[in-house]
Amino acid sequence: MESSMLQLLVLLGIAVFLVLRLRNVLGTREGFEKPPVPMPSQRSDVQRDFEVIEGGPDRDITDHVEEGSPQADALARMKGVEPSFGVSDFLQGARGAYEMIVMGFERGDLDDIKPFLAEDVYDAFVDAVAAREDQGLKTEAEFIGVRETRIADVSYDEDLRFAEVTVRFVGELTRVVRNADGTIVDGDPHAVKKQKDSWTFARTMGNDDPNWILVATGV
Repeated sequence: MESSMLQLLVLLGIAVFLVLRLRNVLGTREGFEKPPVPMPSQRSDVQRDFEVIEGGPDRDITDHVEEGSPQADALARMKGVEPSFGVSDFLQGARGAYEMIVMGFERGDLDDIKPFLAEDVYDAFVDAVAAREDQGLKTEAEFIGVRETRIADVSYDEDLRFAEVTVRFVGELTRVVRNADGTIVDGDPHAVKKQKDSWTFARTMGNDDPNWILVATGV
């Protein structure tokens, strides 16, 4: 009995000794301690200085047309007259105008899109819709989306401050044409049709009116 008690005390003493040694080596942790401060090369919040090259390319232009091209030069001169003009913003607006005008024409609702059309373009649309109605035809269309919007050409008259931008669109829609009896004579309501158009928008730069007008259509 005394021998067992002696062995137990010896083991307990050894355990206490080991615990004390571990505390001295590892230390103690109380609560949440701050992590070690990283070396400067390891810090994630180090600000790196980048050299800014004066007179470098305008990415708002070169993202859409080739740097140094006549189109890029025309866009730069347009921005010089109207600094708030953005090529990316223009293309976004053109994309929305494309859908609105295409669907207005397909449905024969021209009043809402008239302010965005040049007079001769509007007249051509009116004639086409009238010819369709004279034949007793009705178009049903659903716009799916625009798959491509890119600048095809740019021209700028510096004296008149008059700009023209031709945009290439590739859109997708479903379209059917029905006769007076409701019979489909063209198209398929379940087939997505790819439609390619080249539209030219024009505007006087620096003008208070921000709207671009559709002045020509093509394929």
